[in-house]
Amino acid sequence: MPINYESWHHMPNSNKNQALDNIKERFALEVSDDYIKKALGKKWRDHKGTLKKEYFKKDISLEKKLRNVQPRMLRYQWKDAVKFWNSKKGEDREQVGTSSRQKQKFTHTVGLRSFVAVDEAEEVSSGQKVGRLQLFEITHKKKDGSLITFEAGNIMEKLKEKKAEYEAIASTDSSVNLENIDNRIITEVLGPERYSQVRFQGSGVTPTQYFGSSSQQYMPFGNQAQAEV
Repeated sequence: MPINYESWHHMPNSNKNQALDNIKERFALEVSDDYIKKALGKKWRDHKGTLKKEYFKKDISLEKKLRNVQPRMLRYQWKDAVKFWNSKKGEDREQVGTSSRQKQKFTHTVGLRSFVAVDEAEEVSSGQKVGRLQLFEITHKKKDGSLITFEAGNIMEKLKEKKAEYEAIASTDSSVNLENIDNRIITEVLGPERYSQVRFQGSGVTPTQYFGSSSQQYMPFGNQAQAEV
């Protein structure tokens, strides 16, 4: 995949489709073509990030950066990539990425496994269905059982408090459906789901696929709706 494109969106479809065909010749995958392309896009961005970190040294001149090319790398691609990284637009994009990473208060401890794999393994181990709140706790714990950061622990505490509140309400209000309560609690504590993603479900799972309808994320329950009005 050529590295001399500013973003994955600029990558020609012919390149994406060729890579997709190569993968499908070698593997039988029970996922959509769109999912594979999205995964390819992430790998491509990660690869460019690694190249930039290892070969694009900020303390050397542009001429030296252009010569500091990775073995087997096509020079015209490296030249285009270096010129973009060295430009005002490239520097601005780097600052946006740095700012976004600094705002991220915690990350998961899943590693190379997918959330789906963790979910399935836990269900097999416990013999019970794993809710989204439980999956959050599992995927944000260290080996010693403690949560990965203070922020993750704080969020887990809020999630548990909300669940206790709804369980108390459900004891007297039959309109509260505890089967789907995890989704509502997560939305109330962490905000609405981001576009094209569902928290704790990994890449490739969209809100429409998971919830069926976006309205299910936000629709209040009987007495709660009346109280909000």
